[in-house]
Amino acid sequence: MDNVQPEGKKQIALNIVNAKSKHKGFGAGSIDLGNVSPVIIDQGIAVIDIGAMHAKSKVEKGIKFSVNREDVPEGRQVWVVWVAVDRTPEGQFYGGITACEMWIDSEARRGWKILADHVNKLDAALKRKIILEGLGSTERAALKSLLIAHNEEWWAASPEELKAALSE
Repeated sequence: MDNVQPEGKKQIALNIVNAKSKHKGFGAGSIDLGNVSPVIIDQGIAVIDIGAMHAKSKVEKGIKFSVNREDVPEGRQVWVVWVAVDRTPEGQFYGGITACEMWIDSEARRGWKILADHVNKLDAALKRKIILEGLGSTERAALKSLLIAHNEEWWAASPEELKAALSE
């Protein structure tokens, strides 16, 4: 199926409609996932992997996941980091960043992750939160290098709290 939209068609977005919000038409209250990117950190190397948005990153492909950590005794720790980009009249910057843990045993094709944690951390990044608990200094340094290399201007305009979290 083609993802190309016919000319004149409105792009479909996920609408948020609840008791507090009044639905005001097409696209009202939508979440724009176009402003968030997943970064995979594996063995100290950080790469942007858009496949992680649908749990199909390079490291996740072909892996059967379990919610029991004991099912992956020989696994290695891999991180999914959600990076949200924000925009002001002055320009764009890295606004929210959250990290989720998973364990992968490529040889056994088994893995462990808590999908609810990944979804909640994605939501937190979209809300411009900074949650990097568990991320070691090697992973933080790799992530910081990737973000600077990707767009140095965005890094310079990012909040000091975000920069400090990646410099620990």
